[in-house]
Amino acid sequence: MVSKNQLKFIKSLNQKKNRIKHNMIVVEGLKTIREFINSDFQLVKLFSILEKKINNIKPELLNESELKSISNQKSPDGFLAIFNIADKSIQDQNLYIVLDQISDPGNLGTIIRTCEWFGIDQIICSENSVDCYNPKVVQSSMGSLSRVNVIYTDITKFLKSKNLPIYLADIKGKKLNKSEISNDCIWVFGSESHGISKKVKKLADRSFTIPKYRDGIKTDSLNLSTSVAIILGFLRI
Repeated sequence: MVSKNQLKFIKSLNQKKNRIKHNMIVVEGLKTIREFINSDFQLVKLFSILEKKINNIKPELLNESELKSISNQKSPDGFLAIFNIADKSIQDQNLYIVLDQISDPGNLGTIIRTCEWFGIDQIICSENSVDCYNPKVVQSSMGSLSRVNVIYTDITKFLKSKNLPIYLADIKGKKLNKSEISNDCIWVFGSESHGISKKVKKLADRSFTIPKYRDGIKTDSLNLSTSVAIILGFLRI
């Protein structure tokens, strides 16, 4: 049986300060839990309403009411786990994706998933971006968070430390053109509400935009995660 204190502790991990304090996160869903078990994240505790082992690990049983009280999902599938957060550091790469002031957890989760699809296993985020271990990010990344490293740092210092061209994704930029883009580079994306900060813009070599299909289209912008997907697809083709 799961104690009230255990349930209270699991629920407390919804808050960033408690995730940082205990270096733990909550992961939900059978498929996603399996992916985290097979990653660098260390399993602390597995819970389930079913007596079903995952990767030969026996869960601690709880009832549906208890699961619903701690779950962040509308329709939990019966499995929930706590993991220790894996240690991460910035790795040298030829192509960096940098996110500045990202605030929407759904966007970040989708970007993580998109980056993995295009072979990007590291994302650099500004320190004021949404926490990648926010339950909505974990859920929307669909397991990709277990394989894509998300690093939070002072991105101005990071950009200055790299001897690579810096490109901004900006609605006011020049139309995407492969002949003007280096294969080894850094791409910076800003939030939909705040855009890219002025101090980061000053460090950029060029700004590019995704052109509309034709004149007369009234939509004035794209969703951030959509923009990341289009540009990565453009670079990888």
